[in-house]
Amino acid sequence: MRIRSNKGFTLIELLIVVAIIGIIAAIAVPGLLRARMSGNEASAIGSLRTINSSQAAFSSSCAQGFYATDLTDLYPAPTTGGTPFISPDLGVADTVTKSGYTVTMTGTAPTAVATNPACNGTAAADLDGGYYATANPTSAGSTGSRYFWTNTLGTVYQDTTAVIAHTSGVTAPTVSATLTPIQ
Repeated sequence: MRIRSNKGFTLIELLIVVAIIGIIAAIAVPGLLRARMSGNEASAIGSLRTINSSQAAFSSSCAQGFYATDLTDLYPAPTTGGTPFISPDLGVADTVTKSGYTVTMTGTAPTAVATNPACNGTAAADLDGGYYATANPTSAGSTGSRYFWTNTLGTVYQDTTAVIAHTSGVTAPTVSATLTPIQ
C-alpha cells in the first residue's frame, strides 16, 4: 500500500492565489496610470516655468529687452562666458517632446526692431517683442489630460478639453469654464 504525500498546493489553491493577485493588480494599475499622468503634467508645468525664467533672464541681461524666437535661441551661452539660458533638454530643438508632452515656443513680432544681436550670438532679426509657449500631451488621456500655455506675462494657463490657441505674447487668453490660470 502506497501512502500519498500531502505536500504542495492543489490546483484550486493556486487558482485562488492567482485570482487574488489579479484583483489587486486591477485595483493598483489605474492608480499607477493616474500617478504617471500627474507626473507628466507636473513636468510640463515645470518646463513652461523654466521657459518663462529663461526668457526673462535672456531679455534683461542679453537681448536689450527683446525675447528669443524659439527654444534653440535660448540654448547658446553668452559669448563672453557663462551658462546657457535654458537647459539642454529644452534647448536642443524648436519642438521638444518631454515626459509625454510636446513643448513649443514661438516668438511674436516686436513693436520696435532690435538693432544689435544678443550677447549669445542670436541675430537682431531673430529677437522678438514677446513669446508664447505651449505644452500639449502627446497622447491625450494617456500621457496627460490637460493642455498648458504661457507667455511673456509669466502666468501658466491650463485647459482641460482642448489645445489653447491664443497666439499673443503680451495678452492673456480669455478665462472660461475649462481654461483657467494655475495658482
